[in-house]
Formats: sequence, C-alpha cells, structure tokens
Amino acid sequence: MGILSAVHGRATAGRLQAFLGGVSGTIVALTFKYGIVLCWSRIDGVFVAEAPELPGCMAHGDTQRAALDNVNQAMALWIDTAKEFGDPVPEPKGERLMLA
Repeated sequence: MGILSAVHGRATAGRLQAFLGGVSGTIVALTFKYGIVLCWSRIDGVFVAEAPELPGCMAHGDTQRAALDNVNQAMALWIDTAKEFGDPVPEPKGERLMLA
C-alpha cells in the first residue's frame, strides 16, 4: 500500500489495515486542507508525499497519484489515532508552505 504514517510512534500496519476495512489496494477518497509536499526520491525510486503540519505523516507510491492517495489515507489515520489518544490535531494553516 505504501503508507509510512507515524503518529507519535502509535501507528502500525495492523491499525492501518483495520482503518481501511481489511481491503488492500482500496483508494479512499478523502480531502483534507493540509498542505502536502510531493517529491521524487531517487534513492528509494518512489514518489514521497508528506503532510508537514502533521508531524511524521508521510507516504510513498510508484506514481504521484499513488503517493497522494496514500498520504490522504495516512492523514486520516494520523488524525484518527491522535483523537483516540487525546492528542491535539492541528488546524490546517491554509497558507502556502515555506520550505528552507
């Protein structure tokens, strides 16, 4: 599936499988207002998508579309896990991300 999400060290492959209803390869149509950084990783040979406003939330895919689909699923898992543990979920900034 290509999801590398981490929520304060609590996200696991089992939680992700349960979140997705046990069906691998399912594309979940989710829309979040968080910024996403998408880039090609020459070392890994995949596209990597990261949601910087959700620390540790990232995913990869063989195509840009796959990476974006996967990071949307990772964001849903990140938010779900944060809520489950009573951790704060940051509001989307709604501004252009400034990268150094």
